[in-house]
Amino acid sequence: MLSPDAVGYSQNAKSWWEQRRLRYNIGLVAAGLLAFVCYVGVVDRGISTGAMPEAEITLFTTAFQAVGYLFMMALANVCYFAGPLSESLVKPTNLDRYRRVMYRLGFWFSVLLPFSIPALVVRSYLLHHSAAVGP
Repeated sequence: MLSPDAVGYSQNAKSWWEQRRLRYNIGLVAAGLLAFVCYVGVVDRGISTGAMPEAEITLFTTAFQAVGYLFMMALANVCYFAGPLSESLVKPTNLDRYRRVMYRLGFWFSVLLPFSIPALVVRSYLLHHSAAVGP
């Protein structure tokens, strides 16, 4: 059974992290939209230059990616619980600083992660474009 101090500590942690969840989710939505715009730009460029002739952007692929991203947002929200959980495991001495640092690290990792897909497509484009152009 948890001591009264531990229960209060966990409630305080849960409250602090929950107050920031909406901001976290807004960041995820904005990142997803911007990453998709980047993806479309790269794929369109690849199609128009002939470096990615079999690539396509259709209503189906867009809907499929949107559903996939919603699933990944749900998974990110499950991982968001690592914040309050880490507090109980690490037991930091400077709790306020620990929370701010961990939140920022998690937020920026989560916001930047969707851009890995357009970055991989850029890499593919550059490899195929240089192969298509030749030496």
